[in-house]
Amino acid sequence: MSAQSYQPDTLPLSNLDYRLLLPLVGQANAELARYDGLLQGIPNPAVMLSPLTTQEAVLSSRIEGTQATVDEVLEHEAGLLKDGEKSLDIQEISNYRKALFEARHYLADYPIRLSFILALHKILLDSVRGENKTPGEFRRDQNWIGAYGCTIEQATFVPPCPLQLQDHLQHWESYLNSDDIDFLIQTAVMHAQFELLHPFKDGNGRIGRILIPLFLYQKKVLSQPMFYLSEYLESHRDEYYARLKAISVKGDWNGWIAFFLRAVSLQAQDNSQRVMAIKSLYDEMKQRIHELTRSQFSVHLLDAIFSKPIFRTTDIIEQLHLDFGIHKKTVPGLLRSLREGEVLKELKPASGNRPAVLCFPELLNIAEGRKIL
Repeated sequence: MSAQSYQPDTLPLSNLDYRLLLPLVGQANAELARYDGLLQGIPNPAVMLSPLTTQEAVLSSRIEGTQATVDEVLEHEAGLLKDGEKSLDIQEISNYRKALFEARHYLADYPIRLSFILALHKILLDSVRGENKTPGEFRRDQNWIGAYGCTIEQATFVPPCPLQLQDHLQHWESYLNSDDIDFLIQTAVMHAQFELLHPFKDGNGRIGRILIPLFLYQKKVLSQPMFYLSEYLESHRDEYYARLKAISVKGDWNGWIAFFLRAVSLQAQDNSQRVMAIKSLYDEMKQRIHELTRSQFSVHLLDAIFSKPIFRTTDIIEQLHLDFGIHKKTVPGLLRSLREGEVLKELKPASGNRPAVLCFPELLNIAEGRKIL
């Protein structure tokens, strides 16, 4: 293969096969609208769907090779520390989740801009394996993709030359701030073009996937930037990469967009089921926790275990005290009632000065896609 760098297509694309794409567009938009309707029915989605945000961070990072689970990330944050490679994997996932949270605040006031993407990249690569690969800066060198250690002549893909990269990125940014024929087609094109530009030395895939819900939120397709696609992309990883490669090799945008629209339809169905399960669990627990504790603080306690389903007892005592003024001596009794009522389970008992670590298994099962035991 020659070392010729990829020349991106001009956006918006012309000559798309709308006979192929429009039926898929209709179905994907319908499923996404159904999902967003459920999202709008949730009183505090950032709290109630917090485990799904962690799951997205886990799966998007897994596409790049990390091997941690939702449980392991939350256990690590609750003080059950992991060592070695696992610890590095968890730090990458935590950074991804932090980038998602920061993005949500930013998008309340501003559109997606290149400066914003640089800020996200800096968060993503903070204190992890790519920290020596110029976090928060677009690449100034030619990079390429291929087998480990391959030369540029042996590469399977050579992104655009760095001298032209800034121009390509500005055209891409202008495309984001225009309106194409359909927002889901535009999202598919936006994501693929970003991956093909490959503007960073590391972290391109993760930034590109973060941008999917953010762009849909900016275009008001979603009421919250909380539509996560990485579960589908991770389970169809080979096709995901093959469809992106087919754009650069054959100019096959139709195949990529069709794949993306099917992914949105199926993931929206799955996400809808999970959101309904979480909402149902929340409503059930609201009543159950009140019955178990007979406390005026039961809803605050419920929100706390939803936002952090694995926790140190001292952390939740501190959180409830700071946020709602609940006396620190009140909370241990409430937690004891939830353990006795089998809402919470002990992962690690208290020992000396070390607090107990508790978990909320039913919520974790939904987040991980496991059947509730």
